[in-house]
Amino acid sequence: MKSPPATISTEEHLADADITAAIELLFMLKKGVTSHLVEVATHEGIVVLSGFTDNLLARERAAEVAKAVRGVRGVVNELAIRTPDVPSAELQRRVVRALQNDPAVRRYHVHSYASDGEIVLQGTVQTWAEELLVLRALRGVPGVRHVHNRLLVRGGPETAADEDIAAHIRNCLAWDLRVKSPLVNIVVDHGVVHLSGTVGTAAEFDHVLATAYRAGATSVEAAQLQVAPWALDKALRHQRFAPKPDEAVAQAVRDALRYDPRCQPDAPTVQVEQGTVTLTGTVGNLRARRAAGQDARNVLGVKEVCNLLQVSPAAPVADDVMEHQVREALAADAYLAGYDLQVSGHHGRVQVGGAVDSHFDQQRTAEVASGINGVVALENHVRVVPGRAQPDDEDDDAADLTGPAADLALEQRIRLHFYWSALLHDQEIEVRVANGRATLTGPVDTWLERQRAATDARDCGAREVNNHLRPLH
Repeated sequence: MKSPPATISTEEHLADADITAAIELLFMLKKGVTSHLVEVATHEGIVVLSGFTDNLLARERAAEVAKAVRGVRGVVNELAIRTPDVPSAELQRRVVRALQNDPAVRRYHVHSYASDGEIVLQGTVQTWAEELLVLRALRGVPGVRHVHNRLLVRGGPETAADEDIAAHIRNCLAWDLRVKSPLVNIVVDHGVVHLSGTVGTAAEFDHVLATAYRAGATSVEAAQLQVAPWALDKALRHQRFAPKPDEAVAQAVRDALRYDPRCQPDAPTVQVEQGTVTLTGTVGNLRARRAAGQDARNVLGVKEVCNLLQVSPAAPVADDVMEHQVREALAADAYLAGYDLQVSGHHGRVQVGGAVDSHFDQQRTAEVASGINGVVALENHVRVVPGRAQPDDEDDDAADLTGPAADLALEQRIRLHFYWSALLHDQEIEVRVANGRATLTGPVDTWLERQRAATDARDCGAREVNNHLRPLH
């Protein structure tokens, strides 16, 4: 492993037992993880997750939560799926429906076969990113325990030269807001990408690997890419925050959109003025519109995004058909199946109402509904009505706290969450809580830290969040 540069300080040692305790606490705070069924063990920063979850989405979310914790160098996910048996014929119908309802995936030549909770995927896709979209479409299907991925990735019409793949990876990493470290080395040999150097978190490690595959790598060797907390040092991060020319930012956004299959086949028009990105043009579905805005947001140098993209499906979908598909998708989702959600639609504009018990499920509702073919606009009127006043990690006495005592307990939870966050622990965030409402103030590096802080505060039990954090870059 590389040694930290002499100009920056190493981070204090984080004990494995403390990392384990922090992850266990976060599992109890965050919706979507069956915390009482998951065992956590840590050895030299490598976390092993064992036990059970009830769906593939929860298995993936558990790993994501662990990878975002300070001091975690990697996650070994041994979680098994324990879910009620679904007859193979019914599971096959659910899988086919999920693939057909997704406006991007439905274009691909993919076939599925279900048996005893296991899915076999066959067919062809053009890129690794398309393959990932297919897999994501199935992770929310209740009853799926395992996916055997036999998809063939054909690649583009021509195989890119090694030097072009390497240049593309370097360019993408240089502009990706989610990759903080500038210490990644790339060598490409006959399409195989060899990564070395250092990143600051396990989540960053995943982003670097994904970038290599997205650039056209036939395979990736990353044994020499290390995760070390010192790579998160502000002195290194701020090297990446130098002012960027508008045209360079615009080109970086175009590159990000070009390699996102959700935004294809239509390429949005990108204009940038003083760091504000304006997206115009037409896309075929609402998920593509949302994805384009998110892609632009993840580019360094982008201060604001004005998303003026219009949604125009390739073929009109009758309102009753669209409503039925949205209801069906919400009712079949692994996280949302237990809720009574109301759906109405008119000329492609969908309204969803009802109540859920967390902000996570509220956002999940929008994600699922926006992914249905024919939906051009979405009004999410779903209310958050927590089932309990306090998160599950609180004991009975804590659950009875009210007034200032409850506010103080919530404030302490939020501060503890920020302390263990690899992304937020060194941000100058002030937290105040009154009547269950959290107010966040102070400077943060980028919009990404601002957004994550608000999400984490809600996960800790905040009824509302007044987010007054100021991105510096």
